[in-house]
Amino acid sequence: MDDINKKPLVILTGPTAVGKTELSVKLAKAVNGEIISADSMQVYKQMDIGTAKIKKEEMGGIPHYLIDILEPQEEFNVVKFKEYSLQAMEEIYEKGKVPIIVGGTGFYIQAVLYGIHFEENGEDTVYRVKLEEVAKEMGSVYLHEKLKEADPAAAEAIHPNNVKRVIRALEYFEQTGNRISEHNEEQRSKVSPYRFCYFVLNNDRDVLYERINKRIDIMLEQGLVEEVKRLLKNGCTKEMVSMQGLGYKEIIEYLQGNCTLEEAVYLLKRDTRHFAKRQLTWFRREKEVNWIQKNEYGDKEDLVLEALLSELKKKEIG
Repeated sequence: MDDINKKPLVILTGPTAVGKTELSVKLAKAVNGEIISADSMQVYKQMDIGTAKIKKEEMGGIPHYLIDILEPQEEFNVVKFKEYSLQAMEEIYEKGKVPIIVGGTGFYIQAVLYGIHFEENGEDTVYRVKLEEVAKEMGSVYLHEKLKEADPAAAEAIHPNNVKRVIRALEYFEQTGNRISEHNEEQRSKVSPYRFCYFVLNNDRDVLYERINKRIDIMLEQGLVEEVKRLLKNGCTKEMVSMQGLGYKEIIEYLQGNCTLEEAVYLLKRDTRHFAKRQLTWFRREKEVNWIQKNEYGDKEDLVLEALLSELKKKEIG
């Protein structure tokens, strides 16, 4: 299919705290677009401060999808993201508008962009349960070492703390005899069914890290600790997928007396910087990406927007 006959799709991504939210609203207004959030945490209701969720007044009248759609007790994953996103995109196309996927979860974006297929595990959960027990007894690092032996590339891409994805990779290897990293690479080579523009917003590392630290300070001022207390009071536990997010698991450790608030904040800032670094590593592996270095535009939002619109014009989007 010629690109011109494909449906348009815009992606605006980049590391956490780089400044995607405000720019995405300006971009949506400029191209007659609507926004789909590619954030694994902003789907949850009651979780506003720790997720840096966009406020209603910041949306500028632009419809946003996949925000506040699940309770914290529910599980969200890439399969659900793909399903909900495709539904949202159809709604947006029917209005004659352009969908703009905005967020930092590269794996989610890739799933929609290339129509990646995820095999169902079926009812055979015995091995998964066994791995979950191993994780509880031996710890996440031990389990990650097992993944290093089975699939070194997957182990490099998946953080040891992301026990769910480590288990998924080991389970895939056990069930198929193949490495999930090779499967993902094969899926990555697919041709997208969309006429897309994929923007990765980035900034000077020191500026980015300063923004991360400042954002976390603001979260604490806004009441992050109280938000986590309220979630725990409402029945949330640290084992839940929603509570594994940055900003939640660290504050839970503090509230449970395992560390001081100062230590929790130090870990949160450090781990968020590490997360930003892993996000950038992921985006560097993607193909057909437009890197937008904000520092090259003097950090001026309007100049950055002009650069995006110039690229979109080439693709006849908007």
